[in-house]
Amino acid sequence: MSFTEQLSTELDPIWEAINTHPMVKGIGDGSLDPAPFRYWVRQDYVYLIDYARVFALGAANTPALAQMSTFATLLEETINTEMELHREYAAEFGIDCDALEETTASPTTRAYTDFLVRTAATGTFGDTLAALLPCMWGFNQTGKNLAEIGLPDHDQYRAWIEMYAGEEFTELTDWCLTLVDEEAAAAADRDRARYRELVLTSARYEYLFWDAAWRQEEWPV
Repeated sequence: MSFTEQLSTELDPIWEAINTHPMVKGIGDGSLDPAPFRYWVRQDYVYLIDYARVFALGAANTPALAQMSTFATLLEETINTEMELHREYAAEFGIDCDALEETTASPTTRAYTDFLVRTAATGTFGDTLAALLPCMWGFNQTGKNLAEIGLPDHDQYRAWIEMYAGEEFTELTDWCLTLVDEEAAAAADRDRARYRELVLTSARYEYLFWDAAWRQEEWPV
């Protein structure tokens, strides 16, 4: 059994909590009020900026040229393709570029992105992979779960599900799963234990990111 297969049992309760969260269920059946989703779109834009920094750090830290190339490609695609698509998607909810740029990171967004960037800046390449994995794995798992239930009539929510359940994002997720398994197979026990904690922490942040959007979390003071 691979490292990520072993982790699946521990992650199942977190994925289940995400799949049954009212925010996600509302996307799935098309009933979600636009307000929390607009909040999610703006916070996800802030998240993507630091997500790109993690790819840059991953490219710098990887020992293999092929992996460096892949991370450099992911960095370029995140900055120049995914973020532009995000701007276009945000516009469908009445959120213009200025509003996206002016968004302040929520407490949860700040905590999650700081965790990712710190891990990539101070940890090993394996640490970076472990911290990144739940973002891809969780969204792919959520998208597939919602797609299996049935696509909603809501155009924007349907598009969200189709993107994260789609072949391209599934291939990216599978690539990261394979890379994490390869790193874990060659790692010492103490390193694998650290990877496990990083994966679980990121997965918990994935749940918190959804919950913060549902609550439209703000700084209390």
